[in-house]
Amino acid sequence: MPGRPRRRTVMPPADREPNEMPSGTTSDTIRHTFAAPPFEEATVLDAMRMGVVSCAPDTPIREVARIMATYRIHSVVVSESSGGTPAGVIADVDIAAAAGSRDAPARALARSEVVTVHPNDSLEHAAQLMAEHEVSHLVVVQPHSRHPVGILSALDVAGVLAWGGTA
Repeated sequence: MPGRPRRRTVMPPADREPNEMPSGTTSDTIRHTFAAPPFEEATVLDAMRMGVVSCAPDTPIREVARIMATYRIHSVVVSESSGGTPAGVIADVDIAAAAGSRDAPARALARSEVVTVHPNDSLEHAAQLMAEHEVSHLVVVQPHSRHPVGILSALDVAGVLAWGGTA
């Protein structure tokens, strides 16, 4: 399995002091940096998380939950072989919904429609796909081989929407 997802730090906009939080924010101040172009110019590559954490279709839901908790991730790709064609995606909300079925196999919970994007697709297109298919995670695949290379989450899109072009 790949290492932990990379962490991003986001800088406040230039018109705000470093310790001043946006209105409506209740947490302590965290200094952030985020190197991404403005949302309108951003591609999937600008926001995606490199690497894919996957499991076999017969992996028990309890083990999928452990994988998510251990790696602090919100989705796991279900595939027959490591790095193989995705057969489904399990999101954290799917785990919560199946909490009573801890021993069920991953194949029973995974969304069988895997929505994919390419690294050079526009971020706006990816966001539209998420909305159209009602998913929070897209599998990023290489254009020619369709080999999975990363994950794009709704939170990744929100980060670029909020902070892109401000670094």
